[in-house]
Amino acid sequence: MRLCVFCGSNEGFRPEYRNAAVALGQTIAAHDSALIYGGSKVGLMGAVADAVLAAGGTVIGIIPQALVDKEVAHHGLTELHVVGSMHERKAKMADMAEGFVALPGGIGTLEELFEIWTWAQLGYHGKPVGVLDIAGFYGKLLAFLDHQAEEGFMRREHRDMLIVENDPEQLIQRYRNYQPPQITKWIKSGQR
Repeated sequence: MRLCVFCGSNEGFRPEYRNAAVALGQTIAAHDSALIYGGSKVGLMGAVADAVLAAGGTVIGIIPQALVDKEVAHHGLTELHVVGSMHERKAKMADMAEGFVALPGGIGTLEELFEIWTWAQLGYHGKPVGVLDIAGFYGKLLAFLDHQAEEGFMRREHRDMLIVENDPEQLIQRYRNYQPPQITKWIKSGQR
């Protein structure tokens, strides 16, 4: 399985975040999976990549030229693809990956997570999407997503598509057994 990981270019303030990135990287390598990620050597991005590499795994980085120019590219990867824009980066990651997971991160991590989850909801792909919820990092966001479903702005089935685990091994097992839900569309032909 090629697992795309979205995560911070910072490490955050808690050591648990970095520890989780390392644990996820080790678990990816232990399952003979490959890591696909944003190609950076810094923050949680660098930590998860280095962990996969240290365990003998495969790491594929995809990074825009503008970030290579800022000297944040990780040049010790199995493969490093340099693309022209963030849009190209996300499209290539989406094409290459067989599943997507978000570690803690900032607005870029959230943007990537929500876009790929939206694509799953719309039926553009049937790949698993989830979060590794470390130290309750995603707790308030998950509560808000439940609120959206309770208020009728998201179907419960769509909310339940987002896999949530706090253990990398459990996450990988759920991804291996994932079957996309068969959900009818919100709006039928001829309706507004």
